[in-house]
Formats: sequence, structure tokens, C-alpha cells
Amino acid sequence: MIPNQYEIEIPLLKCLEELGGKGKPKEIYSRIGKFFPNLTEADRAETVSSGGNKWTNRVQWARQALVNRDEMTSPEYGVWEITNKGRKRLEMETATGGAPTLAAGDASAARRGLPVGEPSGLSLNLEVVADKYLSAFTEKVQQRLQHDLSPEEFEQFAGKLLTAYGFGDIEVTGRSGDGGIDGHGKLKVGLASMNVAFQCKRWQGSVGRPEIDKFRGAIQGEFEQGIFFTTSTFSSQAQEASIKKGAAPIVLLDGDAIVQLMVEKGLGVQRKPVELYEDQIDALFEKEG
Repeated sequence: MIPNQYEIEIPLLKCLEELGGKGKPKEIYSRIGKFFPNLTEADRAETVSSGGNKWTNRVQWARQALVNRDEMTSPEYGVWEITNKGRKRLEMETATGGAPTLAAGDASAARRGLPVGEPSGLSLNLEVVADKYLSAFTEKVQQRLQHDLSPEEFEQFAGKLLTAYGFGDIEVTGRSGDGGIDGHGKLKVGLASMNVAFQCKRWQGSVGRPEIDKFRGAIQGEFEQGIFFTTSTFSSQAQEASIKKGAAPIVLLDGDAIVQLMVEKGLGVQRKPVELYEDQIDALFEKEG
């Protein structure tokens, strides 16, 4: 069974610490599974209704929750990093011997014969609802990008998303016989700037390796990196071909990753806070120490 978002948060922070404080998503996905010995290969291969991988999608949402609480950050494109606040949470985890820090209601749970520290039925239901909502929301946004935008609008959207991320001098070139390059811009890396080109494909099926090789051929020699947007998914061969020794790397952004960035940067997405309540009646009758 795939762990819930909250259960993934601490292992995710621990992974970053093991990697020296920061790392790339691909290496984090391969490491974090060791914290969940009951996670099966079938669990890892499970997909959501939109076609994306459910396990990596769950890790991504855990990461987003940590970012929202300033326990993680993205100092540069494609890098996840733990913050001082995240380290303090890990220290608290160590100090409590790994016990959950959400202790409110433990006394009541014990009296009702429930394991201390485990979520109540209401909390568990809310987690299930949240997971279903996030999955449905992701699918809805992907469908809008797929069907409601024209090809030209999708290219403009990709440019806006890169601008929101921190790219500069974004220019959308469109379908002008440029070998698949739909736009380009610059990403500041330290004191230098990297020339980056992007391509957009609103496909129903998976994007395969031939498309990645073709795009790399179009940017080679003029751009240091390529970014490939698709509302669908990438085949395993395409993922393997994204990094090639001696050639420009191609960053792959599938439907799930696009929605993640939209949420993170607040582009085309409005976050609405939801208030949750927890009864504290038992605390009224606890004896003062």
C-alpha cells in the first residue's frame, strides 16, 4: 500500500539530509523507497487516472506540502533542498524518538483503545478525500490544457510557466519550421546564463524517444538545455534518452509535473485555505502537573 502524504514527509527530509542537504528528484525517488519496506513493485508501478505514476505523484505532493511550510525549497531548477526549518523538524523527530509530533488527542485515543499517534477515522477520511481531490484536480487541469487551449495558447502557457519559475527573455517562436523549437529563453545559473529552448506536445499517448532525439538535434550547438512539455506522459525510453553524455540534457515535464509547477508558482491556480478543527474537550479535564 502506498503511504500517505504525511507519512512521506519525514523520510523525504531524511533523504535530503543523506544527500548533503539537496538532490535531484530522480535520485530522491530511488532512495526514499527504502523507508517503506512494505512498498511493493506493484505499488511503485500503480498509476493515477491521468496516467501518471501514483508513487512519484504522492512524493511530489509531500514535497509541495513541505515547501508550503518552508521546510523545503527549490534553490534552482530541478533541485530540491531542505531548509533550516526542515532540519529543526528532523531534530524534533529525533528528540521524540520518531513519535508523531501531532500528539493532540492521544489521551482520548488511548481511552478508546486506538493506537496512540495514529490518525483518527475522521483524519484518515480527510486524507483519503485530499488524495482523491488532488488526483481529480490534477486530471482536470491536464484536461483543460489538453482540450481547452489552442496549440498557440499552450506554447504561450509554457512560456508563462517558465517565466514564473525564473527564466528570462522568454520568446515564443511558434510553428515556424524551426525543427520543433516552440520558444527559448535564459536561465541564470550563478553568474552565468544558460540558453534554453522548449517544445510543447499536447499528445494523448506517451511521448517516445524519437521525439526527444529529434528535439535534441534541433537545439544542439545553439542551446545548453531543452525542456519538453507534454500534457500526457513520457515512455521509459524517452526518460532514459533525456540525459545523454556529451549532448544537451532534455528536461521532461509531463502532465503531473506541469500541474505541480503551476501549484508551486501560483500560475493559473488559486490556493484556498481550508480550516480544520479538532476537539480538545479531554484537555479540559486533564489534571495539572
